[in-house]
Amino acid sequence: MFAMTLWLGNTAYLYISVSFAQMLKAIMPVAVFVLGVAAGLEMMSCRMLLIMSIISFGVLVASYGELNINWIGVVYQMGGVVGEALRLIFMEILVKRKGIKLNPISLMYYVSPCSAVCLFLPWIFLEKSKMEEGGGTWDFHFLVLTLNSLCTFALNLSVFLVISHTSALTIRVAGVVKDWVVVLVSALLFADTKLTVINLFGYAIAIAGVAAYNNHKLKKEASSRVISETPGDDDSESIALVSQANTER
Repeated sequence: MFAMTLWLGNTAYLYISVSFAQMLKAIMPVAVFVLGVAAGLEMMSCRMLLIMSIISFGVLVASYGELNINWIGVVYQMGGVVGEALRLIFMEILVKRKGIKLNPISLMYYVSPCSAVCLFLPWIFLEKSKMEEGGGTWDFHFLVLTLNSLCTFALNLSVFLVISHTSALTIRVAGVVKDWVVVLVSALLFADTKLTVINLFGYAIAIAGVAAYNNHKLKKEASSRVISETPGDDDSESIALVSQANTER
């Protein structure tokens, strides 16, 4: 699922802008909640239905305001969202139901090589031939790729350290601020990105829904922690937050 998220999510950038892709990612809590209900990890409630409806409405408004919408890119991005949601569900099952104790760094140690293999196999059949069309010489920017990888690792490590020294609330609030920064900075850096008032209005609605979802989850986790202290809960929380960072580098 991690490989699927990277493959589809990165392919989406070939068709849609960075800011619009970020807006579509706001639908993530909806996908996680729906799949969580199906897996028996979440309970359906009127409050959660309202929050999910607000997020979905905001993403729809943001999509309606997109000037140069490309539905192929939208499908790729939604596929990446579903892959990430499934990965979070599987990780929650492993941590809470199976009792596997892994912090985010240990998780990366085991998952990354497996994901590399899962990406290598389709690359041979789907992308290798395209890369060899230019006469056998690959336009391979090793420095850019290395810097990207280092930034990704630094991001994951920083999320883990912030959770360790502050709280989950801090990283969730920082995540909301980061989402807005990504949208606005990408609009300034890339000439093909044109934000409209409808874009920003829809995204603001979606982010408000995401903030309400985060607040609801934190209150639920706090009440559960008071009733019963479970060592795996902190690992599950850290893994979930690092997973969000993984697909947004």
